[in-house]
Amino acid sequence: MDALERGAEPERSVLRDAVRALLTELSRRAPGRSVEVRIPPFGAIQCVAGPRHTRGTPPNVVEADPVTWVLVATQRVSWADALRDGRLRASGNRTDLSEYLPLTGAVAD
Repeated sequence: MDALERGAEPERSVLRDAVRALLTELSRRAPGRSVEVRIPPFGAIQCVAGPRHTRGTPPNVVEADPVTWVLVATQRVSWADALRDGRLRASGNRTDLSEYLPLTGAVAD
């Protein structure tokens, strides 16, 4: 993700692969189905132990654009800063995923 270090937008395929790798790592570290993490258009997962959601809009949703997700997941931007800036949206009482971050080892830094 050298492009991010330079302040540039990464190639779409590189960004897609990074998002998916980070989501996979999050689902490995926080298995469960109580929080839905959405990173459109590249992926969405359910994670975090707790009550399982099966119908309609989940009560615990995290959503971000792909670049923000990579920055937050690798802690180049803090969870709190991304929430405060509105780059990361989280609704529900189980959506603070900061204890699982950084998701290092999932993508090359």
